Amino acid sequence: WNTVSSWHWNVNDECCGICRMPFDGCCVDCKIPGDDCPPVWGVCNHAFHMHCILKWLNSNELQQCPMCRSEWKFKSDEK
Repeated sequence: WNTVSSWHWNVNDECCGICRMPFDGCCVDCKIPGDDCPPVWGVCNHAFHMHCILKWLNSNELQQCPMCRSEWKFKSDEK
């Protein structure tokens, strides 16, 4: 038997809107892809690398989504 598998994050965009790196990779601040650099979603449904959006929010007085400028709130995992 030979098996092959692959995985990818379930996001609408293929790249982070801040660093423009693919979600199956890692942000520019990280060295290796994986769980240490997951994508996170806002209630507006835009997704970014966790480190990218945290850096964005820490550097901006207005806590807004960098894509749509709506107030940034992390989307809850609860359904």
